[in-house]
Amino acid sequence: MDNTTLLLVGHGSRNVEGNQEIMRFAEQWRARHPDWRIEVCFIEHAEILLNGGLDHAAQGARRVMVIPFILNAAGHVKMELPAAMEAARQRHPHVHFECVRHLGMGREIFAVLIAQLEHLMQELDMPDPHNTGVILLGRGSSDAGANSELAKMARWIFEETDHDLVDIAFTSITWPRLETVVQRQITLGMRQIAIIPVYLFTGVLIDRIQAQTARLRQQYPQTAFALSAHFGFDPGIFDLLDMRATNQDNSQASLLECDGCKYRADAQAHHLHDHTHTAIHIHAHA
Repeated sequence: MDNTTLLLVGHGSRNVEGNQEIMRFAEQWRARHPDWRIEVCFIEHAEILLNGGLDHAAQGARRVMVIPFILNAAGHVKMELPAAMEAARQRHPHVHFECVRHLGMGREIFAVLIAQLEHLMQELDMPDPHNTGVILLGRGSSDAGANSELAKMARWIFEETDHDLVDIAFTSITWPRLETVVQRQITLGMRQIAIIPVYLFTGVLIDRIQAQTARLRQQYPQTAFALSAHFGFDPGIFDLLDMRATNQDNSQASLLECDGCKYRADAQAHHLHDHTHTAIHIHAHA
């Protein structure tokens, strides 16, 4: 890692605590690799944004390796990050900028989600999985490809476990929402429901999820609910970043999977989140 800066790029949150958690994560990652230079910036809602972060990372470095510290790649990672890196190359012509893949939804994240589910099952006193529904709760995106990654995790959990219902829901931007999926699972006979927020760190949406779950417990007192926490400090996340930084998974071969992605085709147009499209419900057991 001589003359190389590793730049963690977080999404950024209006909740200051969420950004502070990413900074604490970086501190723990530095302690794990004291000879690595690790810096942090954010895409939005923070003091150090992309341009400033790239400039700071370039100081005294011959190479800057950008690591999108994000689970699912949508517009920010597919458009804003490459544009910011290209501008940084113009400002720092003697520095080599490269970008590895975002965290994504692969086997490493799947293992983290399985561990989250196992913990929730213990919290529920290990009920019968056949009448215990599982809901993976994502942030939601107007990018169908990003949303489909969550559906993939749901299918893998369905294949791996004995749960009859493994569904997905989203907190914002797209559908279905948590309340709708809970109502469906209870109608289909689920007596317990395990809710797993697929989030790395805290933020405004984590607060919203906790409030939603509290309301659901009041609305359905006959149903036991278990809610897991965000999982950014899980050892598996550190291991995954180690792989990205050392390119053990060939993550530099392709920055993004953009097959069928509308962002490239719409590069000349302003991207707007469409809240009026028809909801498409994806159920992992189908």
